[in-house]
Amino acid sequence: MKWIRKGAAVLIAVLALSFVTFLAFQVLPGDPAMMRLGTNATPEALEALREEMGLNDPMLVRYGRWLGGVFKGDFGESLHYKMPVSELLWQVLPNTLLLAGLSILMILVIAFPLGLLYARFPGSAVDRTGAVINQTMMAVPAFFLGLLISVVLGLWMKAFLPGAFVSYDEGLGACLSYLVFPAMAIAIPKAAMTVRFLRSALLTERSKDYVRTARSKGLTEGKVLMLHMLPNALPGVKTFIGVIVSEIIAGSIVVEQVFGVNGLGRLLVRSISNRDYNVVQAIVLYIGIVVLLVNSSAETE
Repeated sequence: MKWIRKGAAVLIAVLALSFVTFLAFQVLPGDPAMMRLGTNATPEALEALREEMGLNDPMLVRYGRWLGGVFKGDFGESLHYKMPVSELLWQVLPNTLLLAGLSILMILVIAFPLGLLYARFPGSAVDRTGAVINQTMMAVPAFFLGLLISVVLGLWMKAFLPGAFVSYDEGLGACLSYLVFPAMAIAIPKAAMTVRFLRSALLTERSKDYVRTARSKGLTEGKVLMLHMLPNALPGVKTFIGVIVSEIIAGSIVVEQVFGVNGLGRLLVRSISNRDYNVVQAIVLYIGIVVLLVNSSAETE
């Protein structure tokens, strides 16, 4: 019953998001017919195309037609690229997913060892130094960190060539090698947040009775931390990481621009500048649905 209520809530939220997304792009200035035919088109040609595209139908009729297409995977045609939006999205979506996956992996690899280390020695020099570093990294925006990485690791140290992105379909290894650097820009601030949350969760567990009982049985601090405190702290940490994942998916747009990654974020920026609203609607809806699903899953756990 709980899963049914949760599924119904997510479905209602997705439908509300789809309506708001569609409505937002209907009130923005711009005529899709003129964008397709150009400014030199005659009024008669523009009116005929509007009728053909269904632009003269009532808004709710157009929304119902668009939503029906969405459920079938049809988001319409890109006015700028002259191709189906779904086909256009599938060309760049794997790059964004690879970037998000690398970022999440980096967060886990960085956050758990450091969080456990700081919780193992609270108040020590290591803990205090880590707190300063954490606060600093949390305050640095991902796009600014991306610029620093591009300058220091790219231009100065020649570890990679900024802007020379290789798509997954041209070479998966080269693509992943390049994505390591934008993933660092995304992951480092989020890893700092996760370290802080994990440390706090573990120190909260440290003061509970079962920890004192485990110590009285002769277990070392390391075993108490790994076998007792960490498993009890994990549910809250999983929820927090779920929120972080949704932020990564929604927030990689600017980082993709900084590094020239041909992903959803860069396509979104280009489509906004070209007033290609069919593409923008599809990307905004996709991001919203992913965020809703990830957050819903995290809350359920």
